[in-house]
Amino acid sequence: MKKHILLLLTIGSIFSFCQKLSAQSGVFETEILDTVYSELLEEYREFWVKFPENYRPNSNVKYPVVYLLDGFSLKKSLESVYDNYWGHYLPHMILVGVSNRKHRNRDLTTSQVSMRRGAVMNDDTGGAENFTRFIEHELIPYIDNKYPTTPYRTLIGHSFAGLFTVNMLINHKHVFENYIAIDPSIEWDDQKLLKEAKQKLDSENYEGKSLFVSLAAEQLHMWNEEITMENIMDDTSEFTLFARSIIEFSSFAESRKQSGLNFSWKVYNEDLHGTVPLPTIRDGLIFLFKWYQFKSPQKYNNPETTVEELTELLDTQGEIYSKHFGYSFPPMIEEMFSGYGYMNLQMEQPEKAFMFFKMYIDYYPQSASAHSSMADYYETKNDQATAIKYLSKAFELSGDDTYKERMDELKEKN
Repeated sequence: MKKHILLLLTIGSIFSFCQKLSAQSGVFETEILDTVYSELLEEYREFWVKFPENYRPNSNVKYPVVYLLDGFSLKKSLESVYDNYWGHYLPHMILVGVSNRKHRNRDLTTSQVSMRRGAVMNDDTGGAENFTRFIEHELIPYIDNKYPTTPYRTLIGHSFAGLFTVNMLINHKHVFENYIAIDPSIEWDDQKLLKEAKQKLDSENYEGKSLFVSLAAEQLHMWNEEITMENIMDDTSEFTLFARSIIEFSSFAESRKQSGLNFSWKVYNEDLHGTVPLPTIRDGLIFLFKWYQFKSPQKYNNPETTVEELTELLDTQGEIYSKHFGYSFPPMIEEMFSGYGYMNLQMEQPEKAFMFFKMYIDYYPQSASAHSSMADYYETKNDQATAIKYLSKAFELSGDDTYKERMDELKEKN
C-alpha cells in the first residue's frame, strides 16, 4: 500500500500534499500552442492553452476558463498566481493566453482617435467591437469545441486590454462572468467609455457579474511628484487624466450597488504601469473567487467531527459552487478528496476515510487515482479481493502498469 505522511493536520498541509500528488501525476502534455483563423480579422491569431495539473485526456471533467489578453507577455504572471493559489482559493481552470502582439491598438481600443496626449495617433484604432466578435463567435467556440471547458469564463486585460475588458463588461456582459481590468486606459477618447459606463451602471442589471480594477499610483504625474492620491482629482492636466479616469470610474461603480455588479478596486501605491499586473492578477482572482474559498476547514481536520457533519458540510459546499458556476460542481477538487481520505486513514478513522474515497469515486468516476485510493482503503481492512477489484478499474481507466503490478502482488498474498 502507498505510504502517505501528513505531518500537520491543517488546511495548509492538506493543500501542500494535494499539490505534491498532482505534480507526481502530471504525465500528460499540459500546455499547447494553438492558432485559429479569423474570418473577421482576416488573419491567424495565436494563443496558448494550459491545462490544470489534474488534467487527463481520457477524463470527462470539464473546467472553467480564464482568458488573458496580451497572453504571451503576461503569461508568467498568470501562471505564477494560479499555480500558487489553486485549491483553497481557486478552482482547477484552463488558462488561455491570447496574442495581441500584432494590431494591438486596433483590436483593443473602443473608438477611432487621431490625437492622444497631444500627439498624432498614426496607428489604426477603434477595432474593439470587431475583436469582440472574434472572441465571442470564433475563438470561444473553437476552444469550447476542442478543449474540455465549461461556460464559466473570466477575462483579464491590462492597459488598452483593460479598456477592452471594461468595454466587454459594459456592452457585452453575456460573454464572461468575471473581469479583471489592470490599470485600464479608460481615459481613451475623452473618457468615452467612462461616460457610457456611468449610464449603463445606472440603468442596466449586472447581477452575477464581477469586476476588479487596479490603479498603479507610483507615478500619478510623470512631471509633478507633488500629485498624490489625495489631490489628484483637483488636477485638470492631460497627464493625470489616465489615473483620474480610473478613480472616477471605480468610485462610481462602487457607489452603484443597485446595478448588482460585484465590484472592488485597489490602488497599488508602489507599482508602476508595467509592474502592476502581477499583484492585480493575484488580488483580482482571489476577489472574483472569494465565494469559492473552502468553508470551515478546521472541522475537516478535527477528529471529533462526525461523518454526518462532514457530509452536510460537503453538501453545502457543493450547493455554493453549483449556484455560482451555474451547473453541478463537485464540493472538492479530487486532490482534496484523496488528501482527506488518507489523512483519516492515518488518524485511524476508517469511516471518514471511506466517505472521502467513496465521494472521490462518485464525483470523479473516470479517475484511476480515485479507484486506487479505495483499493488502499480495502487493503487496510485486509479485504484483498475488493482491493483488487478497484485496482483493476484503475488499470482499465489508465493503462498504468503500476496498478497491474499491485494487483499481482495482492493476488500472491490472497
